[in-house]
Amino acid sequence: MSVSIEMMAQPLFFITYMFYVYVIQSIDCPEQFYTGFSENLVGRLEEHNSGQSVHTNKFRPWRVVYYCAFNDKKKALAYEKYLKTGSGIAFRNKRLI
Repeated sequence: MSVSIEMMAQPLFFITYMFYVYVIQSIDCPEQFYTGFSENLVGRLEEHNSGQSVHTNKFRPWRVVYYCAFNDKKKALAYEKYLKTGSGIAFRNKRLI
């Protein structure tokens, strides 16, 4: 197989965006967990810890106890939705944390 000039000009890799589903745990109230989705995991944790999230500001500070990276946004959102169900919470408690 011969390689054309056009093929050589193509990048060898593509920058892909990752989508994260994460579970954070309150450091001061370790029985408190929050499951979320973000494209920027580090930035989102900073938002949680600075009180910018209404749902998590009462139990600050937080630490990440689990995350999973996806390259498909729909799959990531579906997984987040599952982890927030009763069976997802049971799975989280038994297998993830």
